[in-house]
Amino acid sequence: MANDDAQDAAEAHEVREETRKYVIGEVEVVRIVERQGPLLPARRLVPDCGPRVWREHAAGLAPRYWEPGTDRAVLAIQTWVVRSGGRTVLIDTGVGRDRERPGNPLFHRQPGDLPGRLRRAGVDPAEVDLVVNTHIHGDHVGWNTHDVAGTWVPTFPNARYLIPAADDRHFGPEGGYAGGARVDDRLLYEDSVAPVHRAGQAVVWEGEYRIDGQLALEAAPGHTPGSSVLRVASRGEHAVFVGDMLHSPVQILRPECASCFCLDPVRAAVSRRRVLQRAAAERALVIPAHFPGTGAVEVRTENGGFALRRWAA
Repeated sequence: MANDDAQDAAEAHEVREETRKYVIGEVEVVRIVERQGPLLPARRLVPDCGPRVWREHAAGLAPRYWEPGTDRAVLAIQTWVVRSGGRTVLIDTGVGRDRERPGNPLFHRQPGDLPGRLRRAGVDPAEVDLVVNTHIHGDHVGWNTHDVAGTWVPTFPNARYLIPAADDRHFGPEGGYAGGARVDDRLLYEDSVAPVHRAGQAVVWEGEYRIDGQLALEAAPGHTPGSSVLRVASRGEHAVFVGDMLHSPVQILRPECASCFCLDPVRAAVSRRRVLQRAAAERALVIPAHFPGTGAVEVRTENGGFALRRWAA
């Protein structure tokens, strides 16, 4: 997600305590929503999709994913808990609390409480075995750490944190904190990623990473250099957590359209088509980082592109 004005920040309201549970074969998935609402102008979010595209697909987008009256995209900030083979895995960790993010009012000095929401959903932070950061952006690594007496330390003390190597290089000191273009990139790396390295809990991976017989990470670059997806395959059922490969269902219908946050839009479109093609073939549940509503959808191929098959129950 990206810079926005104070109005956008004010509209990023917290939602009531909400959990949603899916079962994929023998894998249990629990969704923890922190905030959701009409957060960004639709055509700022997906610049290549003009007004006609949104209107053409209004029946599938409005009002849950797009507010036609305000022309704003509805987005969620959320974390997914995956239980597989006796392990508890978190996928992305949201914005965090009291982070200095001067470039983004949506993320700056926010008062969130992901650990509390996890506990109320039956997940003790101490029992988390793995944290998957699909990529390094402020709303995906924020609760990697928390403040203890003025020092950032891992929020999940017994977890290994799986971090894509390409992003670790790009956003870390080796890449000059993403080339120094945004002060927020340095801040988020130093408060949310570097402390995990210092604690010896970081696992930096490249290409593919097998978690167990049911879960596997694979690179899907474009949104960031190290953007990744997590595949689930269990007892003949499939799902794929796609991170920020998709911000809106309009990108399923128009996969050539990148979000405004994609660092390499062309490469992001290639990754998006590849992942959606396989998801359609496997009838996999596609689970993006920021979809509100049910948060997950099956897709199908249609006329050389893709269409929505059905939303998760």
